[in-house]
Amino acid sequence: MNEYTRANLAHWDELARIHPGTERYGLAAFKAGASKLNALDRAEVGDVRGKTLLHLQCHFGLDTLSWAREDATVTGADFSGEAIAAARAIAAECGLPAHFVHSTIDELPASLDGQFDIVYTGRGALCWLPDIRRWAAAAAHFLRPGGVLYVQDTHPYLFMYDERPGDTEPRLLYSYFHSEKPDRFEAPASYADPNAKLEHTTEYIWSHPLGEMIDALIGNGLQIQFLHEFPYTYHNFFTFM
Repeated sequence: MNEYTRANLAHWDELARIHPGTERYGLAAFKAGASKLNALDRAEVGDVRGKTLLHLQCHFGLDTLSWAREDATVTGADFSGEAIAAARAIAAECGLPAHFVHSTIDELPASLDGQFDIVYTGRGALCWLPDIRRWAAAAAHFLRPGGVLYVQDTHPYLFMYDERPGDTEPRLLYSYFHSEKPDRFEAPASYADPNAKLEHTTEYIWSHPLGEMIDALIGNGLQIQFLHEFPYTYHNFFTFM
């Protein structure tokens, strides 16, 4: 595990201990029967009843378990042991059948058997991956013939921008194109709770332009059925939004 992954793992292990208790994640509402899926998930993934679904980078499992409530047979995978432990505990408390695997994307083919009808990746996942080609290879590995990979994530254009204190609009600061060396950021608090101060504040992210993503998928034998872009974000990425 290189320095970038070690730092990200320490960061996400800490977030996994914080996030189940935050209002943003709404764990109490989930336990009462609410779903974490959004309208786009439901419209574009479609009916999952009776299907097997693998959720890559599942964090502490609320989206994964929401698919279980839609009658999919679900498996979630994440590189954070803290997140996987929380996901297993929530599944048990809610009585939802689910299998959770503690693994990086690279190691998952050696840690998990079988193929799936759906491989799913939710919002905010791809920027943590140093190599999008290895991710695409893993996704293809787990798809049964005729299966579907569904990705819903931040547009890579957004990662070109950041802000400084007092800004009222974003600044163009970073490259759109991928580099093996990631961009380093300091996150003193959780994005889900600004009052939750972190010990492990350093995080590294990689940009993956759309062309690189599409080439990686095609190169692993997948066919692109649609590519949808939207004029809104799912999160206030800048303080003035």
